[in-house]
Amino acid sequence: MWRRIFAVFVARNREFYRDHAGLGWNIFMPILMVLAFAFIFSGDPQDQFKVGVITADGTLPQSPTGLLALDHVQFVPLTDPQGAVLKVERHQLDLLVDRRTAPVTYWVNLESPRGYLAERLLLGAERGASVETAGQGTGPARRTVSGAAVSYADWVLPGVLAMNVMFSSLWGVGWVIVRYRKNGVLRRLKATPLSPFEFLAAQVLSRLLVVMSASLVVYTGAALLLDFPMRGSYAALALIYVGGALCLISLGLIVSARLRTEELADGILNLISWPMLLLSGVWFSMEGTSAAARLLSQLSPLTHMVDAARRVMIDGAMVADVLPQILILVGLALAFLSLAAWLFRWE
Repeated sequence: MWRRIFAVFVARNREFYRDHAGLGWNIFMPILMVLAFAFIFSGDPQDQFKVGVITADGTLPQSPTGLLALDHVQFVPLTDPQGAVLKVERHQLDLLVDRRTAPVTYWVNLESPRGYLAERLLLGAERGASVETAGQGTGPARRTVSGAAVSYADWVLPGVLAMNVMFSSLWGVGWVIVRYRKNGVLRRLKATPLSPFEFLAAQVLSRLLVVMSASLVVYTGAALLLDFPMRGSYAALALIYVGGALCLISLGLIVSARLRTEELADGILNLISWPMLLLSGVWFSMEGTSAAARLLSQLSPLTHMVDAARRVMIDGAMVADVLPQILILVGLALAFLSLAAWLFRWE
């Protein structure tokens, strides 16, 4: 069995690296996208306020008062104080307010110009005293943090890497196997001792090797060109992308299990990939979006891959910190692969 799997595995790899145009696209396109975003968003940040609000149930009050009653301020409900303070340190929040305490407690980054202005809005809205007298029973209690800002290029890079994994995984098996079926390759393989399980296993292993190799080249190239943070464990980052690739490759196998035309496969793959891309937080944070959008985003494998990769690269997470996301991705991969094997037909 393993000899047959290895033979198909080698044949599929040769087919890929002999396609020089496809190989170049997989490697250089994500690097160009990162450079483009680094150039576009390299200017000074705009004066827009984003304020986190710590609540017990993760919802904002129905009848807001004080700062929460102001217009033109984006309020983000949060339930994890430690993680929320970290966002203030990274300049991802201009201000953090904990309205569960009396007096109100807030955190501001001393190195953030927007945080300075947001603090003045808070003190005025809460009818508090000046910063020097705050926390003495006359106004909100002040807490300060410091930390360098995370640029948009740094924030978006884990998502770009995950996006590259998604497209390469889905189209690398979903489109190719449909082409095999249309061209009669699968019909000829059916006449051999090769079983459907052996064929699908070889496709998964081959595509996993290609995806991870291309991702390593992209990551190395971006590391040489951009000064982005990598504060966590490389082992955790590798496990996240391996689990995500396995999950998305298996999803691509489901699409290709019975389809006969590349056009239909391409349409279905687009129907699957673009909602995941929009709801996974690759380009913009899902914080502050509707509850329905956040719920739908949690159903996407790409969301778990992007969130976990950002926690590793930006927040310094280790393997144990992102183990739940890794297990979710591996569990989905096993479920998708089992369904693909059950649905698969040679013709």
